[in-house]
Amino acid sequence: MGSGGVGGFFGAVLARSGVDVWFMARGRHLEAMKRDGLRIRSSVGNWTVPAGTMSNNPGDAGPVDLVLFCVKSYDTEQAAAQVSPVLSSDSVLISLQNGIDNEETLHRLLPAATVLGGAAYISARITAPGEIAETGGTQRLTFGPLFGQADKRASEILSMFLRGGIKADLKQDMHSELWRKFSFITSVGSLTALTRLNHSEMLASPETMDLVFAAMKETEAVTHAHRIPFEPLIPEKVIEGLKRFDSDTRSSMYYDLVNQRPLEIESLNGTIVRMGKEANVPTPIHQTIYASLLPYHRLHSSMHRS
Repeated sequence: MGSGGVGGFFGAVLARSGVDVWFMARGRHLEAMKRDGLRIRSSVGNWTVPAGTMSNNPGDAGPVDLVLFCVKSYDTEQAAAQVSPVLSSDSVLISLQNGIDNEETLHRLLPAATVLGGAAYISARITAPGEIAETGGTQRLTFGPLFGQADKRASEILSMFLRGGIKADLKQDMHSELWRKFSFITSVGSLTALTRLNHSEMLASPETMDLVFAAMKETEAVTHAHRIPFEPLIPEKVIEGLKRFDSDTRSSMYYDLVNQRPLEIESLNGTIVRMGKEANVPTPIHQTIYASLLPYHRLHSSMHRS
């Protein structure tokens, strides 16, 4: 559900391995896929998923076993309403979205299905209608329950991912995993949008990296104030991780900004700002990022509605 960089890439890997996958999309991207299939350009190879299982209506797929829910956070409620009719008590939905509260929303809106949290560690985006380019990271995803223990279905999904060629991990505590990724994307990711720098340029600027790590410290302070279990990111590990991506890598928020699309600023930096205010924890860096990018989100949202 959402065949952009994340959903399109992982769905295409599964489809290539023989799994029955339907791709939900819209606009020119959908029309190109329906005509020519979904083309993947990747560090692990290039291939095309043949046309025929692409739609904007989940009902075309019929009842489903598993949904990879990959829409932007601001589209969560609308997409949940669209996918609801094809879900049952046997269905599992894995959220691979940015943010830390999408799963709670999906639990509330889709009570029939089992909702699992997920995190994707990949740099991939739509580079042309019907085409996705993957340019680095570990091409890995983690998933698991936010409440209770992983059941047999989760283990079966993990086996399917691994057989299909996806590097995947089943976690018993996704809360901590979601916060670790959240800390990364609200600092590195949002700052690539604000500064317009790519990963290589950020790494070459000690002052910019100091800003990145200070933003992570603010997130850490917010989690402590709210008594959220959180293992802080280690600066050396962050630098090591950034070097795994292509030097020209930028975040999805950067590409949304330059392509005049709405931004996920409310669910990312805006969330930290609001949680900081609730706990009387100062978050000046996140406040600056939020206040600087929010006007663009509002402008581009109004343009897309008109």
